Amino acid sequence: MAAESLAESRFRVMGSTGHLLITGGVDLVEPARGLLRELELLWSRFRPESELCRLNSAPGTWVPLSPPTLALVSRAVRAWDVTGGLFDPTVLPALEAAGYDRTFDEVARELPGSVRPVPAFGCSGIEFRDDAVRLPPGVRLDPGGIGKGYAADLVAQWLRAAGADGACVNLGGDVRVWGTPPGTGAWSVAVEDETRPGTDTAWLSLTDGAVATSTRLRRRWQWQGEERHHLIDPATGSPAAGDAVTVTVVAGEAHWAEVLAKAALIAGPEAGAELLETHGVAGLLVTEDGTARSAGPWERFVSWTPSSGGTSPASAG
Repeated sequence: MAAESLAESRFRVMGSTGHLLITGGVDLVEPARGLLRELELLWSRFRPESELCRLNSAPGTWVPLSPPTLALVSRAVRAWDVTGGLFDPTVLPALEAAGYDRTFDEVARELPGSVRPVPAFGCSGIEFRDDAVRLPPGVRLDPGGIGKGYAADLVAQWLRAAGADGACVNLGGDVRVWGTPPGTGAWSVAVEDETRPGTDTAWLSLTDGAVATSTRLRRRWQWQGEERHHLIDPATGSPAAGDAVTVTVVAGEAHWAEVLAKAALIAGPEAGAELLETHGVAGLLVTEDGTARSAGPWERFVSWTPSSGGTSPASAG
């Protein structure tokens, strides 16, 4: 593909690194980044003026929301329902109790005092009416990974409608691809080995779909000599402590891949693999000792692993 028909941009967004790779739409990079900035302003839990903060600060009140925010909250509640509460956007009080009450760059690496776990409230009391949402008292939402995943889906959708030939939208590891990739063949997406940073577990080949990884080996801090992380078990309100440390999911949409990756990690290797297969997606679940277990049609997407020999292909994002 001619260089002039390929556009690429890396930037900080939503507390992580964003990477856009667009074919046949070099003039679409800045508008796409602008859309991501708009979504971050709507959904950030660290900006008091955001729609999310406005919703969280008004329990018992009908709060009008823009279509993207209404859609995000709706998807988060549905995800809670279909995963049996393994994915729960009401874990915000638990995250704050664990010390994640500011941007991660500002989180204290050693928290003083006692931290008391706060089990998640669940979504059963959240109400929808036209373009408004009402949260019950005590419930506050953290869109977390589903927000990045849904943002990747929305940007990919917008680029398709705007006339691009193809795109890879990567928001902190939540990847959505579609259309014509650079060169020939399909999009190649790397899955990092979280137990050995800087190396890859596998490379996946996709023409239209999404990849998301949930891991408790990143976003960590110290509390009373113990490692803490941001993946909260909704049932206990404490950081998840099961056997699974990393779950990668291939699905049709990035937000759905993100939801199922997090739910499977909370569930553990066996129940997590069953969950992924029940929902008809592919996945790889890795335990603390490095044992990997695939679920669904995982091998269908694998184009390279370290045991394949040779060098890995070039990454799309």
